[in-house]
Amino acid sequence: MDRWQNKVAVVTGASSGIGAAVVKDLLNAGLIVVGLARRVQLVEELKEQVTKENQQKLHARQCDVSNEDSVNEAFDWIEKNLGGIDILVNNAGAYKQGNLTEIDTNIVQDILQTNVMGVVYCTKRAFKSMKERNFNGHVLIINSILGHKVASGAFSKGPSSNMYPPSKYALTAMTEIYRQEFNNLETKVKITSISPGLVSTDIVPKQLKEMMFDRILQAEDISNAVLFAISTPPHVQIHELTIKPLGEII
Repeated sequence: MDRWQNKVAVVTGASSGIGAAVVKDLLNAGLIVVGLARRVQLVEELKEQVTKENQQKLHARQCDVSNEDSVNEAFDWIEKNLGGIDILVNNAGAYKQGNLTEIDTNIVQDILQTNVMGVVYCTKRAFKSMKERNFNGHVLIINSILGHKVASGAFSKGPSSNMYPPSKYALTAMTEIYRQEFNNLETKVKITSISPGLVSTDIVPKQLKEMMFDRILQAEDISNAVLFAISTPPHVQIHELTIKPLGEII
């Protein structure tokens, strides 16, 4: 991890859950971290959970990744004030239950804009920064096991996960597209997709958390995976990392 000391990491969806855990672990690993979120005050509050030294290395910025203008404004600030982006963790995501045949199409659009276009907007800016500075950075995407297999809802007869799995399937394909493009553009920027099973975060319904009991991951488990991926030597790239809780039944 020595190469990352005082380098700049950008984490989207940093206000809670996986994003907040990643922010804290990257700070503890010696990086300067920019936490992007719509609820920017919650990112500011993370300073209370780290050392005074690390508080100075955390920059909270308001950003809605589904809006390209908002993304550009945030990344412009990062480049102007911190010099560039060395690591990007695409974590922001949206999920809402409801059958695809019945759900409000505005919700469908919001899921696609956040889960897919948000990654496009942020990765475009981060990669541009890395390439222009000839820096061998790292782009990470917090994907999902639902980006590889759609879970059956037959046993519950409840609402489906509608556009969430398709949006994550898109990220699986995009990871390979980025890998090829980063290589074809003659850079050594790494790309990693991390696909967790069920994680205890705000977007998971309380009833489902209770049903899973101890068969559920914690946000820190995914943050540990981020640290593992970025700690690999220059010739090693973790392309896809799947993490499931022991005894998972989904």
